[in-house]
Amino acid sequence: MKNLKVIFMGTPEFAVPVLQTLLENTNVVLVVTQPDKVVGRKKVFTKPPIKRVAEENHIPVFQPEHIRVDYQPILECDADIIITCAYGQIIPQVILNYPKMGCINVHASLLPKYRGGAPIHWALLNGEEKTGITIMYMDEGMDTGDIICKEEYQIKDTDNVETLHQALAQMGAHLLLKTLPSIINGRNSREHQKEEEATYAYNIKREEERIDFFKAGRQIMNQIRGLYPWPVANFMLDREEIKVLDASFLPKKVEEMNKIVEVTKKSLGISCKDGIIYLNRIKPFGKKEMTIVDYLNGIKKEDLFDKKVNG
Repeated sequence: MKNLKVIFMGTPEFAVPVLQTLLENTNVVLVVTQPDKVVGRKKVFTKPPIKRVAEENHIPVFQPEHIRVDYQPILECDADIIITCAYGQIIPQVILNYPKMGCINVHASLLPKYRGGAPIHWALLNGEEKTGITIMYMDEGMDTGDIICKEEYQIKDTDNVETLHQALAQMGAHLLLKTLPSIINGRNSREHQKEEEATYAYNIKREEERIDFFKAGRQIMNQIRGLYPWPVANFMLDREEIKVLDASFLPKKVEEMNKIVEVTKKSLGISCKDGIIYLNRIKPFGKKEMTIVDYLNGIKKEDLFDKKVNG
C-alpha cells in the first residue's frame, strides 16, 4: 500500500493513531485540518494535534476556514483516496467526487447510532453497553454514508471519555489498516444505513454539564464519567461552581433529594433519587483539582450538612 496516495483529513487527538498508521503504510500527500485556535486564558494560538504530527513528518498541511469554498489545494494533489477521522466540517460534493477510490471516514460509533461530533460522550451519558468503530463511505450528510465495516467495543463500568477515546482511537487505526486492502481492490462490502435506526450525538451544551441530583444515581454517574476529563460535570454550592472529576454511588432510600446528607473528615455525600453520590475528586471554581479530603480540610464542615445544592 506504500504507493497509495492519501489525503488525510482530521483534527483532534483522536485522529492521531489513524494518521500515524497511514504514514507508516501509505503515501500521505496532504493533511487537511482545522485552523489553529486560541486556547486558554492566555489566548495562545495552538496547533491541532494532527498538524503537529504532519509537520513532524514533513507532510504539507492545508487549514481552510471553510472547506465548502476553499478546497483547491485538495484537488491539485492527484490522490487516490481521501480518508477522514474527526475532521469537524461537512465535506462538499466536489471533494467527495474527486478521488477515484472515494472518501472514507473512520467514525467512533456503531452507525447509524450516534452520528455527529460527540459519539463517545453520548454513548457514556446514555449508559450504552457497547459502542465501536465504523468505517464508511462519505456523502454530503453528517455520517450518513454507506457502511463498509464495524467493530464493537464493550464499554466497562470504569470507562470514561478519556479511556474510551484512547481505546476507540487505536481500534479505528487497526480496523482501517485491516480494511484498506479490500477498498483498494474494490472487494469491500457496502451497506446502506437504516435511517429509522439513526440517532445523533451533538456537541455537549453548557447546560448539560450541570448535575441534576433529582435524577437516579446511575444516570448521574454516567454523566460524570461521560463528561470526564472534558468538559466535566458540575454543580453549584453557595453560588460556587464545583466540577466533579470522580465520584461513587451508594443505592439507598433517601428522604429528600438534592442536598448534602453526609459530611465527615473523609467524605461528602449528596442525596439523589435513589441513593447518595459520594464525591471523590473535585475542582472548585478558581482552584486546582483536589481530593474530597483536601477540600474538607479547608472548610467548616458543619456548615455543609443539610445544605441544598444548585440553589
